[in-house]
Amino acid sequence: MKPPAQADSDRAADLIRAVRQRTPARILIGRAGPAYRTHTQLALRRDHAAALDAVQADLDLARDFAPDLVKRWGLFLVTTRVESKTDYLLRPDLGRRLSPPARQLIQERCPRRADVQVAIGDGLSVAAVKAQVPALVDELAREAGERGWRFGQPFVIRHCRVGVLNDIGELLEPEVVVLLIGERPGLATAQSLSAYMAYQPRAGHTDAERNLISNIHHRGVTPAAAAVRVLRLVERLRRLRCSGVEVKEQLDEAARLGPTS
Repeated sequence: MKPPAQADSDRAADLIRAVRQRTPARILIGRAGPAYRTHTQLALRRDHAAALDAVQADLDLARDFAPDLVKRWGLFLVTTRVESKTDYLLRPDLGRRLSPPARQLIQERCPRRADVQVAIGDGLSVAAVKAQVPALVDELAREAGERGWRFGQPFVIRHCRVGVLNDIGELLEPEVVVLLIGERPGLATAQSLSAYMAYQPRAGHTDAERNLISNIHHRGVTPAAAAVRVLRLVERLRRLRCSGVEVKEQLDEAARLGPTS
């Protein structure tokens, strides 16, 4: 039998391991005097550098997406009214509006009045878009096809803010717009994606008229699970003919609902 002190030490170690397995937060990791240990300091600097890189990177369609994905979906790149990454960070209002050339190209290449229109925005993390979007857009299209929905032509938006949903809604008049956009990176991951949804978005709509599924990444909501949740929520938006604070994600109820005609 272990001495009481050893048994207490083992229980404490087991508890610490259990806690650390449940969160990527830097807790119960020990210290050297008043500071982190060297390996923790190095990991922190690595993760901070990854977050900075994710914010500062510019989205490049040919570099960041596989050629077969671009060809399969006919992806094309448009921009907002932002002209540089610096402007993007300083002028969120410009990132909410499509540029005139973007508006024209979208109108030329995207069919109007789709049941679901997907757009892909870089947001604050190109790394998240690169890591999560390829699998997610395929799953969304498959799930939509199983429901018999018209799936709009996806496209990619550089220097994108969430409010661009309104411009997309006015241009294409889809029933629901789904914007896949990189989240602000943190020290736990720089690869977290969000899916914002809006029912018939129009000028003047705010976050109060939108729904969101966030934390789409390998340690959060997987792309496959996110696709199911997004489409179930889209189904609910179409049934209720609204989106935003009046609509709550109810997974159990959504699972029981049949496809929308």
